[in-house]
Amino acid sequence: MNISQSMIQTNFHDGQKAKVFTLTNKQGSSISLMDIGATWISCKIQLESEKREVLLGVNSLAKHLKQEAYLGATVGRYANRIAQGKFAIEGQQFQLDKNQGENTLHGGSGAFDKRRWQVLDEKTDQITFQLVSVDGEQGFPGNLTATVSYLFSDDNEVLIEYSASTDKACPVNFTNHAYFNLLGAESGETCLQHSLQINADKYVPTDEFAIPLGHLQSVENTGFDFSTEKVINQDFMLDQDQKLLSGYDHAYLINADKQDGKQVAACLCSPDNALEMQLRTTKPGLQFYTGNFLTNCPSRSEDAYKTNAGVALETQFLPDSPNHPEWPQASCILQAGEMYQSQTSYQFQVK
Repeated sequence: MNISQSMIQTNFHDGQKAKVFTLTNKQGSSISLMDIGATWISCKIQLESEKREVLLGVNSLAKHLKQEAYLGATVGRYANRIAQGKFAIEGQQFQLDKNQGENTLHGGSGAFDKRRWQVLDEKTDQITFQLVSVDGEQGFPGNLTATVSYLFSDDNEVLIEYSASTDKACPVNFTNHAYFNLLGAESGETCLQHSLQINADKYVPTDEFAIPLGHLQSVENTGFDFSTEKVINQDFMLDQDQKLLSGYDHAYLINADKQDGKQVAACLCSPDNALEMQLRTTKPGLQFYTGNFLTNCPSRSEDAYKTNAGVALETQFLPDSPNHPEWPQASCILQAGEMYQSQTSYQFQVK
């Protein structure tokens, strides 16, 4: 049973089936997207001897609704964490839905990843989804219209473009929560033997709940230094900051000259040296997460995923940015009448 058939066997909460779209290119590679959560559910890259599925995911809507790891989902209104679910805009206080202890994670419960997006446009190499979030949802102000577009090119580049508008000032921060394993999503191998480079000189220290402590820290002389390529496992659990979160789950401030969407901000390479993924973005932050809590997450097989089964490289504003206007990045507050726009690309190169 192919992915399109298997994902539509279960009704969504609205009583309708999920809609799945597959984009292919001249290389023989393909990606699949689903309207539930505007989710990236599959990424198969054609190698010389195989077509390799490199994206962690599930093969049924029932499993998708069960998993809690945001596999491949479009995340919003605000990706990552907001401390105590609180922020203020021009002196007005807002309280968000708290869905991770005392904090708000990825927009709260029932956020963008749990919604059906409408298909705005469909082409052979591109699909665009749209979602309207009304004033007050999850506690956020303003009626917000969001769009996300996936473009798959013949050179194996997945370009994701986001846009949004609102009628009231509101924090906006979208990302895609894809998990990658370039050896194969169902290979049974962890992501820790992958090689990684991140063009960032600073990261964000956090407490044990992954809430920023309020300052940026140099990566120099720490296990967070990926300024030159190294195996993820080399300094895994070396630092106290990692030990608090059972591994890497930290935001990096991408170096300013790598935030133009053209320069490589991060690069991931498979342990067998067969496949490389280059990441480019217009966002200032990159959340690097080694899947520390993927244990028992549903997969495409009968077996669940294990800890560290995949690595997430989520482009975004830094976490808790509404409460840290002093950080060296553009404001995360989208004003009424303005347009939110960002893009991120993941380009896969067969070596």
